[in-house]
Amino acid sequence: MSGGRLIVNVVCGGNPEELAGDGVFLDHDARYDQASEWIEAWTQLVKGEETTLEGDYVTLKKGKVMYPALQKPHPPLMCGASSSAGQKFAAKWIDTALTWGEPPEAVAEKIREMRAVAAEESTELKFGIRLHVIVRETSEEAWAAARELIRFIKPETVEKAQAVLRKSESEGQKRMVALHNGSADSLEVSPNLWAGVGLVTGGAGTALVGSPDEVAARLLEYKEAGIDTFILSGYPNLEECYRVAELLFPKLPFTPERNPLGTQFVPGGW
Repeated sequence: MSGGRLIVNVVCGGNPEELAGDGVFLDHDARYDQASEWIEAWTQLVKGEETTLEGDYVTLKKGKVMYPALQKPHPPLMCGASSSAGQKFAAKWIDTALTWGEPPEAVAEKIREMRAVAAEESTELKFGIRLHVIVRETSEEAWAAARELIRFIKPETVEKAQAVLRKSESEGQKRMVALHNGSADSLEVSPNLWAGVGLVTGGAGTALVGSPDEVAARLLEYKEAGIDTFILSGYPNLEECYRVAELLFPKLPFTPERNPLGTQFVPGGW
């Protein structure tokens, strides 16, 4: 249907209350064990292979899909990988391990950890980062736009959202929450890295904020840390896509038209 443009993001669960509502009662590490069996079956099936698997969670007898994937050997797989179990799972099955927008030095450390885990599995990983972008012609305009996003959010709204997010078993989500601890007092957690989004939403909780030159410099820092793929978005999505294309891309040495470094940009809408 997509002509071979599918990328699959594998998510193994986070909030135990939400999981219980779906009938899933496995703990954090067991969910990765289950996902490992599921992906083992999936990677064989989408190749068009007849698949038999008898696992602790997944059992198939001569399973087969009628329409194998166009991408070979299968559509690329991405997965967030902050916990030990997540990193081991990613090293075994995943093409691109993802992180949310933590400070560059924290991202670099995480990449070093994951490369070591991948070496134990005799595999190689690529790395991606999920970020929002707030870019304007000047730094002052960008920070004003960031403040405007949370201007009308009440403290009780933040606390209610944080109470939900703190229940998550996702190590990546815990690290997002730790950047601000539910407080709006100091949201620039690294140069041009703003944690305001994470006050009220789960998932990608940080944005790069600044002028085109400032945001480009930060992206290059992540590139130097080992990031291959940038999944970018903003609020509202359409308007920010135009701003990124018009203001930011001309400042980058790896735009879609001019990509000597092999970096991939994916518009994110999560």
